[in-house]
Amino acid sequence: MLSPLAPAAHILAFAQTLDGGGVEKTLLRLAGAWTQQGRRVTLVVGDVAGPLGRDIPAGVDVRMVGTKTMIGMSAIAALTQEIDPDVLFCPGNHYTALAAWTRLRLGTHCPPIVAKVSNALVRRDHNAPVAAAYRTWLKWHPSFVDRLVAMSPAMADEASIMMGIARDRISVIPNPPPHATTHGALPGAVPAIPSGRFLLGVGRLAPQKRWDRLIDAFADIDHSDVSLMILGEGSERATIEARVAAHGLDRRVILPGHVADPTPTIARATALALVSDFEGVPGVLRESLAVGTPVVATDSSVAVREIVTSAAVGSVVQPGDAAGLVAALEHWLEPGRSRPNPVPQPGQNAAAAYLDLFDQAVLERRFERRLEQGLSRPA
Repeated sequence: MLSPLAPAAHILAFAQTLDGGGVEKTLLRLAGAWTQQGRRVTLVVGDVAGPLGRDIPAGVDVRMVGTKTMIGMSAIAALTQEIDPDVLFCPGNHYTALAAWTRLRLGTHCPPIVAKVSNALVRRDHNAPVAAAYRTWLKWHPSFVDRLVAMSPAMADEASIMMGIARDRISVIPNPPPHATTHGALPGAVPAIPSGRFLLGVGRLAPQKRWDRLIDAFADIDHSDVSLMILGEGSERATIEARVAAHGLDRRVILPGHVADPTPTIARATALALVSDFEGVPGVLRESLAVGTPVVATDSSVAVREIVTSAAVGSVVQPGDAAGLVAALEHWLEPGRSRPNPVPQPGQNAAAAYLDLFDQAVLERRFERRLEQGLSRPA
C-alpha cells in the first residue's frame, strides 16, 4: 500500500547498468524495502540486461534509457522532469555528474537531490593532474546536492573535508546487509566449493579491484594445498585468466563468474581477500566477518579500519606492499589458525533511515520555497 501523505511519496533513483556492482546491488535492496514501506519507487536504468536484472524488486517501476553510456544517461534530466518525483536519489559518487546535470537543466524545478558517497574521495590511483581536477570537482558538490549520505563516520568526515559540505548536511547510514537466503534455494546460485582450504575474492573483475595483486601473492605463498576462488564477472576476465596461466595456476585458481548469493562460499573460505586500489565501505568485508571468516584487505579507504578493528579479525596492508600481502595471507592460512567470532552487520534499519532523510529533504525544500515566496511579496 502506498503512503501518499509522506513528503517523499515518490522516489526516483538511477543506475547506468545492472552488471553486478555493489552500488547497484545496494540500490536494488533499498528500492525493494522502500516499496515495501509504502513508497512509490521509479528506477531509471541505462540497460537492465546484466545479472542483477533478475533482482529488480516487485513493485519498482523501471524506465530503461536503452544505452549504457554516461552520455546516454544524461536523459535522466528530461526523465526527472517528466516523472516529477518528490526526491532524486543518486546511489554513488560515480553518478554525481548526472545529478549535477539534472540540477543544471531543471534549476528551481529540480527535486531535492540526496547523494550517497560510495567510494573513497582520496584516490591513490590518480596522478597529480587528475587528483587536482578531482578535488575541484568534489568542491562543486554543495551547489547541487541537498543532502549527502556516507556509509560510516570516517567516510562522512572525509566527505565534509573533500567536498566542503557542512557536517550537518551529511547523514551516516550503513548499507543494508544482504537478505538471508536459504542456501541452495536458487538453482546454480552457489558455485562448487573447493573441498579443501581456499582463499576467496568477491567483486567485479574490474581494474579497481586489482585481482592481479592477489594472483601474484597467491603464486608466492607456501601452501600448495590451497586454492583461490574469485567470484565476480567483468571486463578484466581475459587479463586475469592470462595472469593465472602465466603463473601456471590454472588448476588452483577458480573463476566461476557472478554469483547471486556469495554467503555460503564466504562462510566456507579459509580467508577472504580484498586488494582494491580504492573502495567505499566494502560490504564484502562486513559480510565475511559476519560469518566468522577472517579478511585480508588493502588500506583502500578510511572505512577499512573501521571494519577490520583488530588483528583478531583480519589484516590490513598498504596497496603497494606485495610482501606484506603475502605475509598476511600466510598468517591466515597457517593450519589451526583460529577464526574470529562472527561480527554483526550494521544497517538493519537503513531503508527507514533513508526514508526519514528523504522526507526531511522534501520538507526543507518546501520551507525554502515558502520563505522565498514570502520575501518576494510586496510590502
